[in-house]
Amino acid sequence: MDEKYFYSILHQRTTKIKIKRSVFICTLEYVDTIEKAKNFISRISKENKTATHNCWAYILGEKGDIFHCSDAGEPSGTAGKPMLNTLQSHGMTHIAAVVTRHFGGVKLGVRGLIEAYSLSVKTTIDLKRLKKLVQTVNLQIEVSYEFNDILLNQVKKYFSTIIDTAYTDKIVYTIEIEVKNYAIVERLLSEYQAREKLKFTLMQQDGS
Repeated sequence: MDEKYFYSILHQRTTKIKIKRSVFICTLEYVDTIEKAKNFISRISKENKTATHNCWAYILGEKGDIFHCSDAGEPSGTAGKPMLNTLQSHGMTHIAAVVTRHFGGVKLGVRGLIEAYSLSVKTTIDLKRLKKLVQTVNLQIEVSYEFNDILLNQVKKYFSTIIDTAYTDKIVYTIEIEVKNYAIVERLLSEYQAREKLKFTLMQQDGS
């Protein structure tokens, strides 16, 4: 069974859609505490205090197990929950969403509201690729040109990203791997290092 990953965003993103003369503006923000989520919701709501509604939802926790939402005056279950469901269906956590609605004079009905708030959030999620939330470590590996292909064939399936490659008398890689793969990679590299095929250094850990 595949491990379940969670996703978020790097930077605030916003979209605007119009449905039957009502304008829906969705703003998404990365948050990692309830306080930050509430501050974001409060800020967006104040910036749009003349709007008809500022509905919101947020998800927190490494497993997305802390969440809350509000219809903010829309009929019960037509705004906050559809927004939350859309975030959850994309496997998101550490995320807050506010959908600001400017009523255009045409009622959408319960089904129409649910679809509108869901679509507003989905459109904003789809603006850019999401960031996978995993713990990673960075390694620097110095390897000879002769041994390079063997190295890559042995360990490339464990790499998340090759961050940088420098070509001097040796090839120097800076690679990022998931923490869960580090023990396997470290064992392989240690064997090669003992045989003087390469040198490697653990650089830093990124908990984001």
